[in-house]
Formats: sequence, structure tokens, C-alpha cells
Amino acid sequence: DMAEPIQQLTRNNNPQERQTIPFTLIQRQEKLGDLLYEKRQYGKAKWACIKMKEKQYEQSICLGFMKLMRYICEQNSSGLYLGITVPIVTIVHTNEAQSAMTQAVTVAYYLPEVLQDEPPHPFDSDIIIEEWPATIVYSR
Repeated sequence: DMAEPIQQLTRNNNPQERQTIPFTLIQRQEKLGDLLYEKRQYGKAKWACIKMKEKQYEQSICLGFMKLMRYICEQNSSGLYLGITVPIVTIVHTNEAQSAMTQAVTVAYYLPEVLQDEPPHPFDSDIIIEEWPATIVYSR
């Protein structure tokens, strides 16, 4: 099922072709010289998002990522490979009391700068294009 998206990604997997999302570094946490995480602020932008709710958290992330890869690799209204932006963001949802994680996660792909004004529409109706306000992200 993922053969074509993986082949497309492999053909286009040039590190020079990956677009790093512009951000402002807020905090960097290291331990013994190893990076543990960075706290970053991203500006207002459009993201392709999918919310998944599988039995296991890891399944939700994997399935959401695979669906986004299909969108990135030609299953969109432009019919083109959109390019990779890094990082792909995973949002962990909590219960109403914010005391425990739920099974639901959102996996999100930042649309490259050239597509921000007119993002291609996904063929998969589970994927939605959202405009996020400036956002704080923890990256590792």
C-alpha cells in the first residue's frame, strides 16, 4: 500500500530538497552534550493535518503519517510531489481534565512556502488543511 509513496520519497530524498520550517528557538535542553529537545515557536502557517484514534498511540502516528505521505506524494489536486518539510508534527491529545493522554493524535505536515497561499487539496477526506496561529512545538 505504501510502495509508491516510499519510492517517490526515495527518489526525492535529497537532504538539500528538505525544507526546514522557519522557527525561533526559545529553549534548548541538553544532557552531557546530547540534545534532549528544543522548544520552538513557528509562525502562522497552513498545515495538512489528520486526526487518528487507533488502539495504540504508535499505530495512530504511523497510520496518520502514511496518509500524509500519500498526500505529499501526488495524491493531491496538483498531482505533484509536494516536497518534504521537517519536522512532521505530532500533537498528543489529553482528556478534559488534562490528566491523561487520549488515544487520539494529530499528525501534521507544514505546507512548503510556495504552497502556503494555495495548498493543493487532498484526495483523502480525512486530511484537512488548517491555518495555525503562531505555535509552540517541542522537537527532538
